Amino acid sequence: MADPARARKLAKRISQIVAHAIEHDIKDPRLDYVTITDTKITADLHDATVYYTVLGENLESTPDHTGAAAALESARGVLRTKVGQGTGVRYTPTLTFVADSIPEDAKRIEDLLAKAREADAEVARRATGAQHAGEPDPYKAPREEADDDEFADEESRS
Repeated sequence: MADPARARKLAKRISQIVAHAIEHDIKDPRLDYVTITDTKITADLHDATVYYTVLGENLESTPDHTGAAAALESARGVLRTKVGQGTGVRYTPTLTFVADSIPEDAKRIEDLLAKAREADAEVARRATGAQHAGEPDPYKAPREEADDDEFADEESRS
């Protein structure tokens, strides 16, 4: 089992090497909008999982996830060779590419927050001009101290 600090450094280095190779060495147009977000490596340093996101050409276009996945799969051998050359470890880890779900999760959270803001605005709109049900002061006021004469009269009647 490798040192966890060494595994983290190796994972970071693998991310850098793969990102650089995708940007400069591999000439596949399907990889133009691929970004490497993270890399996780097993404790024995034999398997690395590389997480990536795919962006569209502009804000209106949808990203080509299937094309990017196919391009990464076809470039896996070249990328593993680059990782082996760039890290200098005895055993070059196998690479597995996984689409990162962070952008979709962030979009879903943003939508939920917008929904919550709308609900809060609706509650605030309904609350304007509303009044409490019942009396303005719902708590009973403490009894006033009765005069001694009144108390004495009540005592004599009973």
